[in-house]
Amino acid sequence: MKMFSISHKTAFVVDHCPYMAESCRQQVEFDMLTKNRPQGVIPLAPVSKSLWTCAVECSMEYCRILYDIYPTRKLVNFIVSDSEFHILNSWNQADQSTQELMAALAAVGPPNPHEDPECCSILHGLMAAVESLCKITEYQHEARTTLMDKADRVSNRGRIICITNAKSDTHVRMLEDYVQETIQEQNKLAISSDRLMQIQQCELVLIHTYPFGEETLVSDRPKKEISPVLTSEVHSVRAGRHLASKLNILVQQHFDLASTTITNIPMKPTLNVCDQEEQHANTSANYDVELLHHRDAHMEFIKSGTTSRDSGLKETVTLKWCTPRTNSVELHFCTGAYRISPVDVNSRPSSCLTNFLLNGRSVLLEQPRKSGSKVISHMLSSHGGEIFLHVLNCTRSTLEDPPSISEGCGGRVTDYRITDFGEFMRENRLTPFPDVQGSEVAGKVPLERAKRQLERHTRYWPMIISQTTIFNMQAVVPLASLIVKESLTEEDVLTCQKTIYNLVDMERKNDPLPISTVGTRGKGPKRDEQYRIMWNELETLVRTHMGSSERHQRVLDCVLACRSKPPEEEDRKKRGRKREDREDKGEKNGKDSESERSWQESERLKAALERDREELAEAEVIKDSPDSPEPLNKKPRLEVEDVQPAEKAKGPVSLLTMWTNRINTANSRKHQEFAGRVNSVNNKAELYQHLKDENGMDPHENGKAMR
Repeated sequence: MKMFSISHKTAFVVDHCPYMAESCRQQVEFDMLTKNRPQGVIPLAPVSKSLWTCAVECSMEYCRILYDIYPTRKLVNFIVSDSEFHILNSWNQADQSTQELMAALAAVGPPNPHEDPECCSILHGLMAAVESLCKITEYQHEARTTLMDKADRVSNRGRIICITNAKSDTHVRMLEDYVQETIQEQNKLAISSDRLMQIQQCELVLIHTYPFGEETLVSDRPKKEISPVLTSEVHSVRAGRHLASKLNILVQQHFDLASTTITNIPMKPTLNVCDQEEQHANTSANYDVELLHHRDAHMEFIKSGTTSRDSGLKETVTLKWCTPRTNSVELHFCTGAYRISPVDVNSRPSSCLTNFLLNGRSVLLEQPRKSGSKVISHMLSSHGGEIFLHVLNCTRSTLEDPPSISEGCGGRVTDYRITDFGEFMRENRLTPFPDVQGSEVAGKVPLERAKRQLERHTRYWPMIISQTTIFNMQAVVPLASLIVKESLTEEDVLTCQKTIYNLVDMERKNDPLPISTVGTRGKGPKRDEQYRIMWNELETLVRTHMGSSERHQRVLDCVLACRSKPPEEEDRKKRGRKREDREDKGEKNGKDSESERSWQESERLKAALERDREELAEAEVIKDSPDSPEPLNKKPRLEVEDVQPAEKAKGPVSLLTMWTNRINTANSRKHQEFAGRVNSVNNKAELYQHLKDENGMDPHENGKAMR
């Protein structure tokens, strides 16, 4: 279907009844010569405009802005209503100009206050507006001719703007019902006519205007759907400047316009068109000019949300006059050019700016910034007697090669986890199922299972390398790959716990961590802070999955139990401190005992883990034959730390002690460990533990008694 928007046709209906001749009661100073007035000359009294004058001026401003920005394809049909309707122009493009409308309005003249109000009605104009919307425009006729046998596929939509003085809300509802009934009647006539088109959508905008000092009898109402064809909205506005502001806002809404305010325009030294008025001025002043244009010129501002609110009613983007200026012969990389229209076309700053641009000069506009280099984003220049706002490319050019993934939306970030993301995509590839019904497992559709898996894998997944620590550590890979599973086995829990204990050993040995120092001063955070960040991130990862199953909760409990620092690290810190800075003995002993208890708890969990792993390994041993001997009961191997004496923490370990411990550990793996050494406490075993006499007494005690 060839679509024509609602803004393609706009029918203006202005009330010309006697009550529109009433004064708006907004005073305008007529005599502006307050200085050098001869004595005895009485100043002229201020004047006030009528409601009719205010309505005509505001509607003409609406049309002027429309014609400036859309010289074609946006049509206005102006209708005046009193005892009958008066159509001032047609839908032809030749009649679309403010000069034609002003000449026709001058011929109509102001309303007659002595005319009988009973003979006048706004209904005449509304009926003429509906009939006018059914007429075919030049552009619609061209589209129908192009489609030929599919002419009925050309749409016909329009808008009616009615400026009147309503009596009450009931009167407004009566006007809406009348428009609805007229549309239905005209659509019936259009079915059997080749020169008419049915109205598919009509938007009625009723503007109730009243003088200053009076209370309005009509309440505002937002857009409301009266029928599938008709929507209506009501605005109650005081005459004068308030009516002008309302129509300025409406023209922006109806034709998708935006506002730009150009600040810091130097009038005298830059714009030479106003030198006559400033020939006696010692200094030049800076002025602001507000321009209207299509909203696409602010697309980058709209995306970034940098528009500023002006007077609480409309939004405007502020751009700063950039010096030096450029000549039109200079080429700039522009992404768009949009016609502009000054909001206050008769003001002196607007006149100076437009005359300056029409003389062939161009002006660069920059975004006001509090810090950093200036960004030139727009340019004003004229072409063929029309002024355009050019949008300059202030980002990457579309003519260049496409940016890499490391230069994305977050700026020129170069440390994305690209390799990890590729692995993530391989692990979450979708496979088509030929039979969805037969592929359901426990009532779960494969697509839903895939969504749940993707949700689990992305609960905590940092995108930038510098924002994570655990995903940069090879030691955390087993836990990170298992914790995202929907359910864990006992073997998975043991693997996660072993990973956590390895991290505890790394912290005890004070191993460095892959902490990013990008954007930080100095060498980055200290080793204690690095491990604190690592443990916090690990806890965050596990907590996001703790609700999946009970075994996930066991992994979280292990993380929380192993977050304490080992006593070896505390000893290294104490050896590095100066003796005069040591704390009191009582406080130090308290801290050592607390750290020792935490470390003992960690060692207890580690021993339990080793026992569970050995029992699981024994259960999975496969015998070669019934005659094969039973496997030896394997005991936990003694680590280097286990065979070291308790006095190790009192000073540095010698090379001989380290070598001896290593030899003993290697030898202990070649034979079954002596039961007495395994069950010893601090490398001390009690002899003759089960040697008792007949009376159940220790023989050593009997010997003492006999002596």
